[in-house]
Amino acid sequence: MKHDLSINSLRKRYLAGELHPLAVMQDILARIGDDPHRVWIHRLSLAEISDYVSALQNKDPVTLPLYGIPFAIKDNIDLAGAPTTAGCPEFAYQPLRHATAVQRLIEAGAIPIGKTNLDQFATGLNGTRSPHGACRNAYDADYISGGSSSGSAVAVALGLASFSLGTDTAGSGRVPAAFNNLVGVKATRGWLSTCGVVPACRSLDCVSIFALNTADAGSVLSVAAGYDEQDAYSRPILPHGFDFGRAETFRFGVPRAEQLQFFGNQQAAALFRRSCDALRAIGGTAVEVDFAPFLNAARLLYEGPWVAERYVAIREFFDANEEHINPVVREIIAGAKKFSAADAFSGMYQLEALRKETASVWNRIDCLVTPTAGTIYRIDEMQADPIRLNANLGYYTNFMNLLDYAAVAVPAGFQDNGLPFGITLAAPAHQDIPLLHLADRLFHDANDLPAEKEKLLTGRIRVAVCGAHLDGLPLNHQLTSRGAHLVTCTSSSADYKLYALPGGPPYRPGMVRVENGEAGSAIEVEVWEMPAREFGSFVAGIPAPLGIGTITLASGEQVQGFVCEQYAAKDAADISRFGGWRAYLRQQS
Repeated sequence: MKHDLSINSLRKRYLAGELHPLAVMQDILARIGDDPHRVWIHRLSLAEISDYVSALQNKDPVTLPLYGIPFAIKDNIDLAGAPTTAGCPEFAYQPLRHATAVQRLIEAGAIPIGKTNLDQFATGLNGTRSPHGACRNAYDADYISGGSSSGSAVAVALGLASFSLGTDTAGSGRVPAAFNNLVGVKATRGWLSTCGVVPACRSLDCVSIFALNTADAGSVLSVAAGYDEQDAYSRPILPHGFDFGRAETFRFGVPRAEQLQFFGNQQAAALFRRSCDALRAIGGTAVEVDFAPFLNAARLLYEGPWVAERYVAIREFFDANEEHINPVVREIIAGAKKFSAADAFSGMYQLEALRKETASVWNRIDCLVTPTAGTIYRIDEMQADPIRLNANLGYYTNFMNLLDYAAVAVPAGFQDNGLPFGITLAAPAHQDIPLLHLADRLFHDANDLPAEKEKLLTGRIRVAVCGAHLDGLPLNHQLTSRGAHLVTCTSSSADYKLYALPGGPPYRPGMVRVENGEAGSAIEVEVWEMPAREFGSFVAGIPAPLGIGTITLASGEQVQGFVCEQYAAKDAADISRFGGWRAYLRQQS
């Protein structure tokens, strides 16, 4: 059985005694199979995972915020007992201790599944620079996953982990989130300890979080963040001040129109405009800002002496093992040798000037909003032009850590080809919580939103069907003709009844929620997802007494779905005992 891996859903079932962590882990290992998306570098065996589960045996789930929650770890972050390779087998070592962030998560009850694929030595934003093969996008395997935290993002998107850890120096915790429809948190530098992390640029590196939603991301952040005396770059968490994320009105900065880059992707441009409209709809005022100094800061990361930090991080290994390093990664890191100490100081002076220049922007805005990436590429396109196209992916991300910003990447709809698009909300250091609050207002569960607002924000709508719209039944074409695809086969919660309504060929199903403690049943449903622009015409064709309302699934998740008005059930046959419309039809034939 495929379980809903959102943290809230799993916790509800654990606390109710309906589910055991080992069952979840067994299901995940079965679904990983032969790993066609090239997500994993090292997977824990069931016996190894069982040891983590056993450690929870005598602990109260109520006291552990991540009790039984499965997570994945980028393979430049240490997990004791598993090799750390940073995407280079010859570099591998066996850590004796967990990285600090991993340790905190495990102490909170989280269970590691394994170590994930990445751009070698965390050098890249695309996910193709790995000896284990290019990690494939969760929505279309011909497209890049984003990187360098490629496997970490795809593991969550494919339902193989509830959340994952990545790292983010130039955008590695945000670009893969955008390409796989996830929330990606790049917290303030130093909020999450980098002890036990193979450095890329040690002065800039952040441990990042990939999650299914903002609530999950916040839960993980609250556990993983904290000052670490062992980390020279760790810093205390400071109060955030004005919480623009919960304010009735706020100001968000957007780059000037001529400074926005979508690299020919007009659908991405339209989705970004729609995101700005969504921010206005919840009280935001758009303020145009000059993006040039941000771009100038971004160029320092790869065109300036910060490349030398990548060389310093692995200098001894690099000098002795150049032949074992990915050719593109080798070219980038080798370029560090041309920089002198004088160049390093010159770069620092330039950065300080740009920090001062950009600081004035924050007198006018509360947060900055940009696309996470202007476009996405196929794997073959990226491999044919790896430097230029990778640079395009970093257009909106490379400046963040240099300028000491916090950032949250959030989903912002889908292109017509089914690939996700995302935006990033950014603010100065220690504004992480307001950013998450704002992200939550924009992109929380769309089931709580009116249809028009959902259309504005997400671009996709999920609908639960229980009758003739089921896969293979006569009205299913009303979904497929609108570009809908099947998300999952499941059942409702056990407080519904299903009726055979008169007036159909020969009957229509009507699903009614029971009231006043009356006994109900779990009813078979399918959840389909369609473009939001098609939702209005779909609903318009539904005849009374049927309509669209909110359906609670067995997992506790709520989705839009077919419901029937109570009055219609009075003269209808109760067929709940069959468990679903298909079973009822089989009995009739």
